[in-house]
Amino acid sequence: MSELSLLIVEDEPNLGQTLRDYLRTRKYKVELATTCAEAREKFRVLPPAIAILDIGLPDGDGITLAREFRAERKECVLLFCTALNDPALRVEGLELGAEDYITKPFELKELTLRLDRILRSRRLTMHNPDTYTFGKLVFWPKRFELRDAAGTVSALGQKECAILELLIERKNEVVARDEMIESIWGEHSFPTNRTIDNYIVKIRKWADSDPGSGLAITSVRGIGYKLEWRGS
Repeated sequence: MSELSLLIVEDEPNLGQTLRDYLRTRKYKVELATTCAEAREKFRVLPPAIAILDIGLPDGDGITLAREFRAERKECVLLFCTALNDPALRVEGLELGAEDYITKPFELKELTLRLDRILRSRRLTMHNPDTYTFGKLVFWPKRFELRDAAGTVSALGQKECAILELLIERKNEVVARDEMIESIWGEHSFPTNRTIDNYIVKIRKWADSDPGSGLAITSVRGIGYKLEWRGS
């Protein structure tokens, strides 16, 4: 298997070099950037499958940089690694579509476990169909896009995409919020049930745009959600 490309954006030299050298001993082709400007250049040249971003950088911030990366390449996996243990920043990063948010200090083994979990999830995604069609509704998981009944195409964040894929995989079954959190975020992350509800809003709006599709996403009070599919 070829090496996966990974970009580390970290302005603390010792930590950045330690992460780079450690991950190179694993299965990654790693580049290190210490500023936003350097990160933008290496992102275009590499380009990375995974970007690990510090938030506080000398010429900007990792959240803004992540938005740029997401706009340029939707499939790039984003992971924040920061000393800023701010719940608002954590929520902002996750809502942006980041796969994970690690607070410094942390063990290298913890980072490896989280990356392994992300890769297991991505490999499962690779085996899923390129296109799901429900009446006039279309979902392209590998493009992170939806098309509603009016023909409008809209982008999905990584978490929204993963939730919709899980609901489709488990169609006509109730999927608990806790199961979604463990499956998509991992057991060491702690998003709230409200976080899941917020991600469901966009997916539900898409499903509701074509009442004749046979597709509905229903809430099961106190438990989670069910994707009901009455088509073939």
